[in-house]
Amino acid sequence: MIDKLEYLIALARERHFGRAAEACGVTQPTLSAGVKQLEDTLGVLLVQRGSRFLGFTPEGERTLEWARRIVADHRAMRQDIDALKRGLSGPLRIAAIPTALPMVAALTTPFRERHPDVRFTVISRTSIEILNHLENLEIDAGLTYLDNEPLGKVNTVPLYRERYRLVTSARDRFGDRDQVSWAEVAELPLALLTPDMQNRRIVDSLLAAAGGPPKPTLESNSMIVLFTHVRTGHWASVMPAMLADSLGLTTLVRSIPIVEPDISHSIGLVVPHREPTTPITAALVAEARRIAPKLEAATLADPAIAALQQ
Repeated sequence: MIDKLEYLIALARERHFGRAAEACGVTQPTLSAGVKQLEDTLGVLLVQRGSRFLGFTPEGERTLEWARRIVADHRAMRQDIDALKRGLSGPLRIAAIPTALPMVAALTTPFRERHPDVRFTVISRTSIEILNHLENLEIDAGLTYLDNEPLGKVNTVPLYRERYRLVTSARDRFGDRDQVSWAEVAELPLALLTPDMQNRRIVDSLLAAAGGPPKPTLESNSMIVLFTHVRTGHWASVMPAMLADSLGLTTLVRSIPIVEPDISHSIGLVVPHREPTTPITAALVAEARRIAPKLEAATLADPAIAALQQ
């Protein structure tokens, strides 16, 4: 039964019988037969079939909700028993929005010191993808925005506030300023994240409210790509303050606080909303709660940010 429920979850994720079978490590006929056996057991049609996957029936959607819950509980049970025998061990899968990637190490490093047998996988995803991956049991936790767009059924741990900087050449327009307004930033051609990123949607709304639509001359889903262009001295970008500082500023590149208004958004850990949770996820939540005061203090200790608070 667990295998058949896994097939259903994979089909919801991949929306394709062949890819779902590959993800489960079985042949397509095996997956199709497993789904058909599940339908026979429940006495209802779960999947709308044609020459390709067409979606789930209403009964299939409800069964999918139960499948996610049952498979998650099964995995949690196995991990709980293994933890009793061997201590905390095994994989921990984390997805983070690009602007939060440099902060993942602040969470994983102390976690590993407490639990050295845990293995980490860290991937970059959009905020929407993180929520989808959590729902489909593809990841154990995510780092994303907590207070801007709907999160759905997840548990959250706030970690720090994301504040914004104009990152630009010291020789460029506004490069000699101690602070700039969003209206002034709106006048610049910018290198920004792609529109599928929530950070880009936040920046777009702030620029639009300041009186002008964004003027991106370069778009990328990688903060490294944006920063390397800024370092040439011919580009400017809007980046979170902690990210800009972590990438390594030079004498050529300045990170200038953006004010009028001074905006911030909460970044935090999100995990599935279910009880009991897996031991690894519970330990990660506990670690996040331990480091959150230090991360927030580090944000407020930034001299430029501290000046804005006075």
